[in-house]
Amino acid sequence: MNKAIISFALSLVIGFGLGYLVFGVIMGDSDKQPQVAQTEPTQETSETEGQKEGAKEETATVDANNILNSKGCLGCHAVDSLGLEGGATGPDLSKAFTDVEGKHGKSIDEFLKEPTSAVMSSVIGGSPLTDEERTQVLDMLKQASEK
Repeated sequence: MNKAIISFALSLVIGFGLGYLVFGVIMGDSDKQPQVAQTEPTQETSETEGQKEGAKEETATVDANNILNSKGCLGCHAVDSLGLEGGATGPDLSKAFTDVEGKHGKSIDEFLKEPTSAVMSSVIGGSPLTDEERTQVLDMLKQASEK
C-alpha cells in the first residue's frame, strides 16, 4: 500500500513539473503581453495596383504575425522565409503550406482545425484559431512557401 501511495505522489509531482515546464516555460507565461514580430517598413512611393496588392499582403502578414505571437506559435516555430524568428522546438513553418499534407495526411487548413499530432492537438485545442485567424495564417504561410 505504501509503495502505491509513494508511486502516485511521485507521478503527481513529475506530471505537474512537466506541465509547468511545457506550458509555463516553453509556451511562455500567459500573464505577459505577447511579443509582436517586427516587419521591415515599406518604402513610400506612389501607389499602383501592384503596390496596393503588396500593401495588402504586408498587412495580412502583420496580422498573421500578431496571431502567431498571441497564440504562442512563435514560441516553438520560426518562419525563416519571412524573417520571423521563433523557437527551435517545432519545425520551421516556411514550407508548411505545401508540406503538411504529405506529413500529416490532411491539408494545412484541416490540420489547423484538427491537428493529427499529439502536441499540436493539445496546443490548438487549448487556444483554437477562429476562421478569420486561420485564413490570415494560411495566407501568410502560402506567402512564406512562395519565397
